[in-house]
Amino acid sequence: MRQLRWQILVVIVTLGIVAVLLLSQQAPSGGLPILPQPEQGGVYTEGLVGSLGRLNPLLDWNNSADRDIDRLLFSGLLRFDERGLPQKDLAEGWGVMPDGTVYNFTIRPDAFWHDGEPVTSDDVIFTIDMMKSDGSLYPPDIKELWSKIEITRLDEKNLKFTLPEPYVPFIDYLTFGVLPKHLLESVPPDQIANADFNINPVGTGPYKFDHLIIDNGKITGVVLTISTNYYGTDPFIEQVVFRYYPTSAAAMDAYKQGDVLSVSQITNDVLIESLEEPNLSVHTSRLPQMSMVLLNLNNPEVAFLQDAKVRRALMLALNRSYIVNSFLQGQAILADGPILPGSWAYYDGIEHFDYNPDEAINLLKGEGYVIPAGGGEVRAKEGTPLVFSMSHPDDAVHTQIAQTIQQAWVAIGVRVDLQAVPYDQLVLDSLASRAYQAALVDLNLSRTPDPDPYPFWHQAEAVGGQNYTQWDNRAASEYLEQARVTTDYTLRARLYRNFQVVFAKELPALPLFAPVYSYGVDAQVQGVQVSSLYDPSDRLATFTQWYLLTRRALEQETPTTAP
Repeated sequence: MRQLRWQILVVIVTLGIVAVLLLSQQAPSGGLPILPQPEQGGVYTEGLVGSLGRLNPLLDWNNSADRDIDRLLFSGLLRFDERGLPQKDLAEGWGVMPDGTVYNFTIRPDAFWHDGEPVTSDDVIFTIDMMKSDGSLYPPDIKELWSKIEITRLDEKNLKFTLPEPYVPFIDYLTFGVLPKHLLESVPPDQIANADFNINPVGTGPYKFDHLIIDNGKITGVVLTISTNYYGTDPFIEQVVFRYYPTSAAAMDAYKQGDVLSVSQITNDVLIESLEEPNLSVHTSRLPQMSMVLLNLNNPEVAFLQDAKVRRALMLALNRSYIVNSFLQGQAILADGPILPGSWAYYDGIEHFDYNPDEAINLLKGEGYVIPAGGGEVRAKEGTPLVFSMSHPDDAVHTQIAQTIQQAWVAIGVRVDLQAVPYDQLVLDSLASRAYQAALVDLNLSRTPDPDPYPFWHQAEAVGGQNYTQWDNRAASEYLEQARVTTDYTLRARLYRNFQVVFAKELPALPLFAPVYSYGVDAQVQGVQVSSLYDPSDRLATFTQWYLLTRRALEQETPTTAP
């Protein structure tokens, strides 16, 4: 009997100990578990594909590696979120006059340069003047736009932009990295490329320049540290080291050796290798680019392309998933319209075009085309065959895609003669002159979060502009006209939805896919989020929220490396 009571006592004591242990793992209120919280500290090292040019936002237009670093060093008046909507950055706020021609901006009172000087309206005006100068690397069209805008200094923290006419996408042009006038005003614009500032920059971003890494007389990296006077949320990671590598493969080797924690770009040649790395998280996001087949709707030699049902048949005959999987290793998403998925203006209810060659043939038959019983080219009632030429870039991938499209159209009786040409020649000669019949192209929409399809699809751009298809649809043009002059984003989204519906019905061009960008980060780096990209440097948009060290929320413990 005593022995039994002793066993019961042991059980009771054991249960008590277990209960205490369980309770110790719970928060006092609500019974929630104690979760690790980010802690400031740690060194993050990225294998950056590319080389140092100049750490200056005036001069980084053609160097993506420079833009990646500048993203953490400099700030603009505005930034854009993952959907392409404008957000405050250096600007504390802004307002637009009802007529859409005047924009007033107020700079944050707590905005300071890394050297402690306050950011003022003069810095913004100085940067724009430098941007328009011959010394900057900004494209001519951006310089021309700024030359038409009147800039007024209202006071030290307020300025006004006056446009000659309403143009809502103007907001896109306010994300440029602002430069410190007090450090650069003595440098002549034509000498800015040689300024010492470019390798010892001072910005307003969450990180400040610390030093260059030099091995055997060559710059091999850049080191940044937290800025103590950053106006935004303090970053968690204390030091950021960018190490340069010539290729993704070289950066991947550095990751395997433990030299870096991330690879800035996972190209297709190392994609499988990166996916096999157990501790490497590969983040993939849509690039601001779209591949499509443009059709010349105003070329009398191929008058049949003016028939919307013929264009729809060509679209339905394309197995775009096969193209993406076969030649892009699956690194693209299908596109069904001219606005990029993920954008605030994208309409998810747009018609989606599935591969359906049988329906394509039925459409052609319905339009009076005769399909030979034994195969071969389809012919119209008048005996005219469906034959046309398609230009395409002369590189290997575009050639494979063009040949696959050719075979797909042959299967429905349409013959396409391929013409491989250098990309510059394709754009400057064939498209600009409207001398082509069809063309496989990549539309580059980088650094323009506002979709503004006007330049490519409005009637007014058919002659001399970028409406290379010469699509002449009044309803679509009216939607585009209204969308670029109204500041109401709800109304703009509705206008762009209507435009996309018309586009899907008419198909002046055949959307194919939007490629994606892959970025590799070690699992010990937490808080990583990569959303839709309008530039590869956007992968660092949330970098201040990434962390390496953690602490327990309810216990003051020594920080530990995140698992």
